[in-house]
Amino acid sequence: MVTNLFSNLEPKPDDPILGISSAYRADPRPEKVNLSVGMYLDDSGEVPLFRSVAEAEKRLLARKRPHAYGPMEGNPDFNAAVKTLVFGDSTDHARIATVQTLGGTGGLQLGSAFAHEYLGLTRAVVSNPTWGNHIAILDEARLGVAKYRYYDAEKESLDYAGLIEDLKALPEKTLVVLHACCHNPTGIDLTIEQWKGILEVVEQGNLVPFLDMAYQGFGEGLDEDPAALRLFARSGINFLAATSSSKNFGLYGERAGALHVVASNAEEAETIRSILKALVRSEYSNPPAYGGAIVAEVLNDSELFALWKSEVESARERILAMRVAFAEAGKAHGADLSFVLRQKGMFSYSGLTKAEMVRLREEFAVYGVENGRICVAGLTTKNVDYAAKAFAKVLADR
Repeated sequence: MVTNLFSNLEPKPDDPILGISSAYRADPRPEKVNLSVGMYLDDSGEVPLFRSVAEAEKRLLARKRPHAYGPMEGNPDFNAAVKTLVFGDSTDHARIATVQTLGGTGGLQLGSAFAHEYLGLTRAVVSNPTWGNHIAILDEARLGVAKYRYYDAEKESLDYAGLIEDLKALPEKTLVVLHACCHNPTGIDLTIEQWKGILEVVEQGNLVPFLDMAYQGFGEGLDEDPAALRLFARSGINFLAATSSSKNFGLYGERAGALHVVASNAEEAETIRSILKALVRSEYSNPPAYGGAIVAEVLNDSELFALWKSEVESARERILAMRVAFAEAGKAHGADLSFVLRQKGMFSYSGLTKAEMVRLREEFAVYGVENGRICVAGLTTKNVDYAAKAFAKVLADR
């Protein structure tokens, strides 16, 4: 008798954000607005192809290189260039083990596996709220997950006192996941003085920071956004960081990210790199070559690098312009939408309830995440007034 191995399996629910995007695509209403996306969109509502990226691709194709296996740790030119982009020149790069990963998500996954399997960590904490996939990744790595206070819903602001109090209460060797900039979903970031306070608590409590930076360049700027990582690196503590090239290069589908493990010295870093390579070998052998090659080409060519920096700054300025336009349109329609002006990066926390977000979607075809998050990069000069008007109507019925 043949045994059916799969008859008792239960289907998993769709990712809530991707499910909303699917509903948006199926919506026939011409006025629909998608503010649920996790991608930077230009003013035409499309993922842009950066000119720097297009030129890099042109050069790579002209070289006609074969599609051979790459190193387990990824493209060495990518790793070196991204390490410099993230940490600058003020840190000893030899004590940082950097490997190319499957996007920022892959960096988080690899770092979590390393933390549990080789550092013996069993606990992790994330901000309340946080990017939903953080919890799934940590769970998969068999790290028990709890939350620390971050967002005060009543005051619509950072609960820094609560954050510090919660971190001080943690057992030593707890993995602490921190958003380096452009907090997802709230858009509320920490100041450098607040980061110094967190660093002090981390050192005193023997905690293990894991900084997630998916949006470098979209907050204050390319050099300003990694301030926390550079502060931590200069302090001499050991920590992990995951970074992504998906957003600031527009390379979402190419899965180009990195994991950085900051050790005490170069010898430790080499040991860590060997361990990370072993983990990679058992997971996927080596990362995709194309995305990393594009990033390396851009970052290692002075002309392309200058062009890319200007393109990232233009994207940042567009997001800022949409924040201002959304707030002004809301005011014109009788609503206070100024929360967007106090937040940074691609996302904003609107403070709307699940029922209000559902009403926005069903009545006005304005799609956001049901926890109240909206993607400001989904606003354009054509849809910003309509979206603000829809928000105003929903808020008027409170």
